[in-house]
Amino acid sequence: MRRGVAWCFLCPTSHPHPPMRSFLTLVPMAALALCVATTVPACKSKAPAGSVKVKQPFTGNKYESNNAWFRGTGQGTSVKQNIARGKADLDAKNQIAAQVGTNMRAVTDQYLAQTDNANAADVADKFQTLVREVMNTELADLRKIGEVVYQDETTKEYTVHVAYEIKKNAMFRFMKKQAKANDKIDEITRRKIEEILDKEIEKADAAGE
Repeated sequence: MRRGVAWCFLCPTSHPHPPMRSFLTLVPMAALALCVATTVPACKSKAPAGSVKVKQPFTGNKYESNNAWFRGTGQGTSVKQNIARGKADLDAKNQIAAQVGTNMRAVTDQYLAQTDNANAADVADKFQTLVREVMNTELADLRKIGEVVYQDETTKEYTVHVAYEIKKNAMFRFMKKQAKANDKIDEITRRKIEEILDKEIEKADAAGE
């Protein structure tokens, strides 16, 4: 047998293997590699150099809609602070408007499906028009509950964050008032709208807060 060569008695045909000393050296290295592979977590993408994770203002349950409140947050950026604030206000109000629209569409569809109303499509259409008109109105009960202003030292731009809320029962009562005053809504449709809103007011009142 040549020196430095090990012969394997398990192989059907004898052939040279690496020296035993090299083989014994590879064993702990392979075990270490396996250990590292099974314990190191999967690679995650790294944040760009110099960047810092920033927590957005007005996050958490206090600023989210629930059974009693419609809530929305907004953000606006401009070199002029008043324009940035106007953008943020509009963003938050649009968010609330979208919530009201989605909520009332779901409620209307459910109600009309249960009552098998003949003019269901007209009631749903008038309801959505009413929501848009109400959200384009200056709502006395819509209040700003927070505002934060930042200025970029490099660009001199202002970024404004705002948070708004309105009680659901106040919103539904105002919609009911607007429906009564709207001469474009026929009496039958108006009664259906008022009936739906009364049920939503009752639920919002029960939610409290």
